[in-house]
Amino acid sequence: MNIYVNEINGIADAIVSMHMSKRSWTREKELEIRSVCEQVLSRTGKIREDADEEALSRYEAWLENLFKWGWRHITMLRFIDISVTVEGLHRAGQDDWDSHAARFNNRIIRSSTRLAEFGYEMSEWYQDQIIPTDTALALLGMDMPKVLERDGRRFVRTINGYILEDKKDSPDVKRGLYMLSIPSNFIFRVNLTEWAHVYQERNSQGTANPEVKLCCEGIADQIARFQPRMNRELFLKIKN
Repeated sequence: MNIYVNEINGIADAIVSMHMSKRSWTREKELEIRSVCEQVLSRTGKIREDADEEALSRYEAWLENLFKWGWRHITMLRFIDISVTVEGLHRAGQDDWDSHAARFNNRIIRSSTRLAEFGYEMSEWYQDQIIPTDTALALLGMDMPKVLERDGRRFVRTINGYILEDKKDSPDVKRGLYMLSIPSNFIFRVNLTEWAHVYQERNSQGTANPEVKLCCEGIADQIARFQPRMNRELFLKIKN
């Protein structure tokens, strides 16, 4: 499984929002914040290695205050958006991740078992832990018949079983034999407040599937590489 945090954006908006409630906002202050963020952050929202020290110091002070108040006043943290691509989580784990679709504002698209074909594939986590029946029979040198007949109907051999002959090319029928261990790729967006909820539910200390936990912790690691202050301590603290 591979995990990629593609970008983090909206940080300048979140900092600006912090100045609104107590009317400390001015247009000049907002332009200053945006200018500093442009100096400090790359296009994808990473802190630049060559960032000006004075600008970085101002940025860090704003971010510290944002998180000081934002963990309780969670609307401010909803301005921060995180884009993530995951490659190779098993299909059942994908179902678990999909349960948070409302948290992502439905911004999640995954590999379709209807529009894409799968062979004898499984996610990396399952590869040394299970042996599908077809693979086991091949290891034992046992051949299965290419055709079965039942009630006068012909079924042809395919991945993981048999399909009615005249339906053998139907994607809707073929996916009925796919195992939940097949790898699934997906991309999603989530704001920082809602990500905190997902992390609280799916992190390594919880009861989620082991590969889902690995996915969750991998995303947390990548976010911290972009923004060190966006760390596990903060994720566990944010109310939502």
